[in-house]
Amino acid sequence: MTFEKIAIVAAEVPAAQEALSRLQQRYGTTSPDEADVIVALGGDGFVLHSLHAVMERKIPIYGMNQGSVGFLMNTYEEDALEARLADAEAAELHPLRMNAWDIDGNKHQALAINEVSLIRQSRQAAKIKIMIDGIERLDELICDGVLVATPAGSTAYNLSAAGPIIPLGAGVMALTPISAFRPRRWRGALLPATTAVEFHVNDAEFRGVSVAADFHEVRDVTRVAVSEDRSVSLTLLFDPEHNLEERIIKEQFEP
Repeated sequence: MTFEKIAIVAAEVPAAQEALSRLQQRYGTTSPDEADVIVALGGDGFVLHSLHAVMERKIPIYGMNQGSVGFLMNTYEEDALEARLADAEAAELHPLRMNAWDIDGNKHQALAINEVSLIRQSRQAAKIKIMIDGIERLDELICDGVLVATPAGSTAYNLSAAGPIIPLGAGVMALTPISAFRPRRWRGALLPATTAVEFHVNDAEFRGVSVAADFHEVRDVTRVAVSEDRSVSLTLLFDPEHNLEERIIKEQFEP
């Protein structure tokens, strides 16, 4: 791949800002609105923000780690940036589309690159009914919450909730409970990426539940519908030796 217009952006943390200054002096930069590619300096959260920012323009993003985790990032190096971009491999991602209705009947929409997660708002456990493609599969999950994760997001919140890691291209998404009380032994499910998942919050007025699609949060929801949106395509760039598929496989063998 050849990129003529490179934009370099950075998170608002000292290490990322210092790296931004050095790279701008060395390579120059253009506006993200005019760029062919965006180099994002920060952590995974900053890359997610960057992907959301360019979602309508479909600009590829090449992240370099100046944050704490960096699962979606490449190693930070100042040399041969143009060559690294030219040799980078692309990972195509499709986000989840969330439609949520609150207790006042208002509808909210958002896209999630990592996951859509429902979380209880109070000391009381949430009670959530789960529908899969219009069929009731679980009449009541008593829990702290439940989430649907993409393959790219399966190593994030989903993994910390004991959900499965999903290879890219597997064509599935993870449905994972968060601290489930009943059914006590239900560990979640792997679902085809074409699945439509719907959550109904029981006793919503007394057992408040919020939903978050990446950074977009809605409180006091009564119903949430989640499905993959293949009309939206996002591109992350990785060095060949550190591509996203390899990272997802490697993560499953980490001690």
